[in-house]
Amino acid sequence: MRIVLGVGGGIAAYKAALLLRLFSEDGHEVTVVPTEAALRFVGAPTWEALSGRSVQTDVWSNITDVPHVRIGQEADLVVVAPTTADLLAKATHGLAGDLLTNVLLTARCPVVLAPAMHTEMWEHAATRANVATLRQRGVTVIDPDSGRLTGADTGPGRLPEPEDIRAAAMAAVAGAPSRAHAQEGDLVGRSVLVSTGGTREPLDPVRYLGNRSSGKQGLAVAEAAAARGARVTLVAANLELPVAPGIDVVPVQTALELQAEMAARAADHDVVVMVAAVADFRPADYARAKIKKSHDPADPDAAPTIELVRNPDILAGLVSGRGDATTPLLVGFAAETGDATGSVLAHGRDKLARKGCDLLVVNEVGEGVTFGADDTTVHVLTRGSDETVDIGPASKRLVSDGIWDVVAGSLRPRRQRVLD
Repeated sequence: MRIVLGVGGGIAAYKAALLLRLFSEDGHEVTVVPTEAALRFVGAPTWEALSGRSVQTDVWSNITDVPHVRIGQEADLVVVAPTTADLLAKATHGLAGDLLTNVLLTARCPVVLAPAMHTEMWEHAATRANVATLRQRGVTVIDPDSGRLTGADTGPGRLPEPEDIRAAAMAAVAGAPSRAHAQEGDLVGRSVLVSTGGTREPLDPVRYLGNRSSGKQGLAVAEAAAARGARVTLVAANLELPVAPGIDVVPVQTALELQAEMAARAADHDVVVMVAAVADFRPADYARAKIKKSHDPADPDAAPTIELVRNPDILAGLVSGRGDATTPLLVGFAAETGDATGSVLAHGRDKLARKGCDLLVVNEVGEGVTFGADDTTVHVLTRGSDETVDIGPASKRLVSDGIWDVVAGSLRPRRQRVLD
């Protein structure tokens, strides 16, 4: 496939070099078209070395080849990463002052723009209007990530990771749903409660029982919902990751604390998503002082016996507390490993039947699989249906948007009944 990789003049231009390598390793023929400003961040020799092609920014070089028309006409896909606020505005208004903006006007293939800018610029009414206009014209505009920006600033506006941009670009070519095609605003007016992280059950003042959950998936679910217009509350168990502005965070540590917060808040929300990895057991007794090693010479290997008790099933409790009501929509997560008694999906279906939630997101976990990783694959099961929706492998953010596609589909009939 012939790909044009446009590069805007932002600090995130260095990530475009990684995207170029991904496209090239996939066997695509990539022509890089940077702006003059982009070359201040990453020079032409880098783009030429990685692409194996000469690089130009204006319409006057190689004029006999008419590059300002030919490059766009011959492209199978145009991706611009980063797309600055200036580039968004020029693309919206059809300005053509350099080679890249000419390519955008002449391209008749899928066009994918990956914005990157400071939060204030991304949230400005002019930028939002430009994005809406471009999407109405069929251009794929990927929502930026939230995270560390230039300097000490943090918030929405960070360029998505190269793997995410590649996935969105390939989906645009294939016409498949992706994060870039998410229904903008389809959760406006909805309130969403998400749990994430892993609970820690204290054994003594310095030790606890816990698990490997990083909270990345739950955070991605929360941020994807917020990007689609929902009011989001995140009940975070020992989360050590930055959270995008606009999401209300309720920190907790133990399973009992998580249970109390979820039970108290669930009825006030349209959707509850239980992503947190809740410890199944906790110590029956908490030692007020650090448990010491044995110093008995006669038994140097002596170790204390720790009695455990079961933690409550928080999701089942939410189902029971909802009773015969249809709201909130309850979405559970099942981290499964599969064993001699059944596959990951078989265990997931059994759990869906036991829990009684509306949707269950099943993923395979283990050391080095899902927990702490950036990519995952999930299977969404629906109560009362044999259908399975498979999402991934993809980044946890892209997977989250796929999950919200399913959830939003379940919410639409509920909203229609209210309107009727």
